Amino acid sequence: MDTWKASLADMIDDLDELLAQLNLDRTFEPRLADASSSFPLRVPREFVSRMRSGDINDPLLRQILPIEAENEAVAGFGTDPLGEHRSAGPMIQKYDGRVLIIVSSACAVHCRYCFRRHFPYEAMSDRGWQRALIEISEDSSIKEVILSGGDPLLVDNNLLGDLFERILAIPHVQRLRVHTRLPIVIPSRVDDGLLKIINRSQKIIVVVHINHANEIDDDVRRAMHRLSSVGVVLLNQSVLLRGVNDTVEALVELSEALIEASVLPYYLHLLDRVKGAHHFEVPEETAGQLVASMRTRLPGYLVPRLVREVEGAGSKVPVG
Repeated sequence: MDTWKASLADMIDDLDELLAQLNLDRTFEPRLADASSSFPLRVPREFVSRMRSGDINDPLLRQILPIEAENEAVAGFGTDPLGEHRSAGPMIQKYDGRVLIIVSSACAVHCRYCFRRHFPYEAMSDRGWQRALIEISEDSSIKEVILSGGDPLLVDNNLLGDLFERILAIPHVQRLRVHTRLPIVIPSRVDDGLLKIINRSQKIIVVVHINHANEIDDDVRRAMHRLSSVGVVLLNQSVLLRGVNDTVEALVELSEALIEASVLPYYLHLLDRVKGAHHFEVPEETAGQLVASMRTRLPGYLVPRLVREVEGAGSKVPVG
């Protein structure tokens, strides 16, 4: 079995096991909750190994730790914050010239703020990919195809390579973008087979999702450098999260760690207002002040664009 698949098969999905791994117990935090059946706890051991032992407020732990606040009903927070659930198949087109395909319904880690935590993946099917590719081939306005999920890199290399080839064989498609968190939480996913597919395909942009500098260890840096070595353009998008990265110091450290790993900061998202994630929200005014402070401490190319995604808007909406 491939190393990354072995890691997937040995995930932590039990709250008490997670706490034991970190030398914590429920007395540290009375608001801990067993994950609901609709969005269970799921985290790779590699990611847990980067968390600080004995620290219930560790910024990586906070991203995946289920707490009772998720069960609170808060006005303005819903199950479909971006209006995606109405899509009839795996293809979603929000912006001109770009189209997104939901390649996988699964993720290697369940981030508690995920805007697709309530997404109806059961409506998707592999046959939908075929329809999506036909629609893309018939629409010459589409210049870029984005593979998303779930996590598209959970797909086996053989199937992924076939999908890459079929998309890039469409004459008017100029770029293929892959949005993934898998190489961050399980760096061994960047294996020789994946690099061979990418090297053969070219025109690949990989957007990773890293929220805190502590997520980047030697294995992650090695994985990013391997992707960069075969010509991949590496970008990062983060979500601004209360208690995780909502300080200037944390954001500056993240940008510097990213560029050291050959990744360019791209977007810093305000929280998508999904049900169960209200406790992560940072006010827009505070977010603007944080990014303004980043500009005084970093060169411009290391300051991500602060944006909010708004249902029906023609692009990401800049903030501030």
